[in-house]
Amino acid sequence: MAHERGHWDDGRIVAGVDEVGRGAWAGPVTCGAVVLSADRRIYKLRDSKLLDAARREALDERIRQRAVAVGIGHASNDEIDRWGMTQALRLAAARAVDALGVDVDVVLLDGNFDYLAAHPADVTTIVKGDAHSSSIAAASIVAKVARDRLMATADDDHPGYEFATNKGYPAPAHVEALDAIGPCVLHRHSWNPIVARTTPRLW
Repeated sequence: MAHERGHWDDGRIVAGVDEVGRGAWAGPVTCGAVVLSADRRIYKLRDSKLLDAARREALDERIRQRAVAVGIGHASNDEIDRWGMTQALRLAAARAVDALGVDVDVVLLDGNFDYLAAHPADVTTIVKGDAHSSSIAAASIVAKVARDRLMATADDDHPGYEFATNKGYPAPAHVEALDAIGPCVLHRHSWNPIVARTTPRLW
């Protein structure tokens, strides 16, 4: 709580923000935003990548019960194709913070790139923030759970790619399906691995 405590002592509202899905070949990039309570501790928060699915789900429920506010923002694969990943991250993060429904004074943002620079809140980037800030760790968990659920639902509408298992990342079964049946509407069609499987080969 060290990154949050000083701001709380000054009466400022702090949100942690983190993203998931940047390296996937299909589906959206998703940001989570969480405003934790200064006096309601949530134990066992960790970087979502260090937790199994069952622990993430349990912590997601606990965060939603005890946090002051939780927001989720997506930028679709179409938006990624249209504007690029940097702008898509800006869109997803702004949507997540706006979805909190509270005015935020400070954003603690995972990484070293401020993709919320246009937001009126003060932004502090923290390298490996999901390991050093409870707010960012909470944001990583709710973002991961939200995106995983979305991709699991997409598996029903787009069978064959095993989105429920790989969540749109280039796992072997996903790559094999792309080679066999080509991309679907959820793929990032501007990305080289997808372009290579869409453009007719000349040899």
